[in-house]
Amino acid sequence: MNFIKNNWPGFLLCLVISVPCWFLGKLCPIVGGPIFGILAGMIITLFIKDKSKLQCGIGFVSKKILQYAVILLGFGLNLSVILETGKQSLPIILVTISVSLLIAWLLHKLMRIPGDTATLIGVGSSICGGSAVAAAASVIDADDEKVAQSISVIFLFNMLAALVFPMLGTALGFSQTSGEAFGIFAGTAVNDTSSVTATASTWDSMYNLGSQTLDKAVTVKLTRTLAIIPITLVLAFIRAGKSKGASGKVNIGKIFPMFILYFVIASLITTVAVGAGVSASVFSPFKTLSKFMIVLAMTAVGLNTDIVKLIKTGGKPIFLGLCCWAGITGTSLLMQHVMGIW
Repeated sequence: MNFIKNNWPGFLLCLVISVPCWFLGKLCPIVGGPIFGILAGMIITLFIKDKSKLQCGIGFVSKKILQYAVILLGFGLNLSVILETGKQSLPIILVTISVSLLIAWLLHKLMRIPGDTATLIGVGSSICGGSAVAAAASVIDADDEKVAQSISVIFLFNMLAALVFPMLGTALGFSQTSGEAFGIFAGTAVNDTSSVTATASTWDSMYNLGSQTLDKAVTVKLTRTLAIIPITLVLAFIRAGKSKGASGKVNIGKIFPMFILYFVIASLITTVAVGAGVSASVFSPFKTLSKFMIVLAMTAVGLNTDIVKLIKTGGKPIFLGLCCWAGITGTSLLMQHVMGIW
């Protein structure tokens, strides 16, 4: 009862704000519900004089609900289908992820960008935007301002990709009779699923390709999503090593991200069920709920964020995001050219 009493005011506030943000995200998928949630939270928190009764619930939503959202995301992954159809793009995915993480690490060292911020932007840029940031933030226990900053940076370059990439693809001479090459490009070089969808759909519309590009791009994107598993495990062990260095011993059980284990279990359930003949549409409500919970969590993140401080400290993170985005884009194009796809 104490849990409900302490958390319901903050939870209710997040819920009231996130519902219209969810629908706004549906109307404007390039922006997406999470960004509307963060922005609304950052603006509304300016008008709340005393958040003492709300803070407990807001904190619960920004941390725990975020983890539950990642778990439910697993129900959208049929591992056998993804691995079979995504293996063509796997080398590109691995190299682009490596390049992005390397850039994030180098700029963290050279420009003294906070480690949590560099990690979140590097992981979010290289894997799958908001979902990857959610998973990584839960593992490294990043504060809400760093999460908001990272999501905002990734959103900026998602928007640019959705607007620029179709024109870039035309200029570079991507096939206009097949969506394969541009689909792989969109799936590997655009961060968030909503922007991947928007970019690929634009290419399909430009050249009357039906859903060829979209189907390819989404499959590649889902294959990238699997990288959440090894990345979060590596982050957990790095954190475990630091804890050991500070105390001389480490409790892996406390540091291991159990929600990632549940994410894998959810993916396996979907894979086994679909293999046994269950329709994939059965799991659609879980995917929808996952997306809404991310909007809910990002609203809480916004409510915990100082927008003035965010603007003042935004220069270096934006530059980091630009470098990661440019590195991923260039690497994806180079790998496709080397592999003879484009």
